[in-house]
Formats: sequence, C-alpha cells, structure tokens
Amino acid sequence: MEKITQHSPVAQTRDSDYEGIGIDGSDGANRQQSAEGFTANLKYLLVGVIFGIVFLKAEIVSWFRIQEMFRLDSFHMYGVIGSAVAVGALSVWLIKRFNVRTLAGEPVTISDKVFDKGQIYGGLSFGVGWAITGACPGPLFAQIGAGYLAVAVTLLSAIAGTWVYGLVRARLPH
Repeated sequence: MEKITQHSPVAQTRDSDYEGIGIDGSDGANRQQSAEGFTANLKYLLVGVIFGIVFLKAEIVSWFRIQEMFRLDSFHMYGVIGSAVAVGALSVWLIKRFNVRTLAGEPVTISDKVFDKGQIYGGLSFGVGWAITGACPGPLFAQIGAGYLAVAVTLLSAIAGTWVYGLVRARLPH
C-alpha cells in the first residue's frame, strides 16, 4: 500500500472515509459519495448496450480487423482508436472547463496522471494479449453478445488476470 501511495497524487490525498472498504486511492478509484439503487444502474446497462452496438457496427470487435491493425495492413482500427482518443480528450477538456457534475450533483474530478515504468510493462502485456486473442476488455462483452461464445474463454482469462494483478500488485513496479 505504501509503495502505491508514493506514486499517485490521488493517493496522497486519501480520505480516511475510504479506508477499509477496498479503495486504495490509486488513479481511477470511484469516489462517488451517494449510493445508487438497482434502477439507477440501468443507465449503465443502456450505455453498455449502445457501446456494444457501436462496436459491432464499426467492426471493432472483428478479429480480422484487429489482425489487420497488428499487421499494419489497414488504417481502419487506427482511425477508430484515434477518433476515440480525440473524443476522450475533448470530453476531459469540457468536463474540466465547465466543472461538470454527475447526475447526482457530485463534482467530477480528474487527477493529473503520473508516468511510471509499470505503464510500459502493462501496455506491452495488454498489446500482446490483444494481438493473441483479438480482443481487449471493452469488445469482449460485445463479441459475446454478438454470439462469439468462444470469447468467453478470453473473458474468463481477463478476469483471472485482473484477480492475479490485484493479488501481486504491491510487488509489481509502479
């Protein structure tokens, strides 16, 4: 825990209210103050379904498109990823510029990112896994929803990898 807090500016401002409930203060921690009920979570299901439909229509979940990208045979995936980066950057700028709040009225805070060498190892592992399986975490669910049930093996492997990362996180270079 101490090793992680040395590298994350978010972690340095840890709130003692979050101690003992599994939030370690690292980047990406959900600090939502109010709890949401079951029906409120339906909005996430709706966004996920729309996200999956967009992935299918844009052919992002196509194993062949992903292989084209890794063989540098097509610009398709680079265009989609570049568009996503542009939309993400614009969204973050708008959130910061206009102090956007959540639907519950809580402020949205986005901390500055700090580079560490663990991001290189993680990025390489992610890329190798993506090239081997033809899927990254987002499209996994869209692929299963589209009927490619063999992808369930990839999903279970991703869940196992996430679990192992959580188990050995403190011993990894961050």
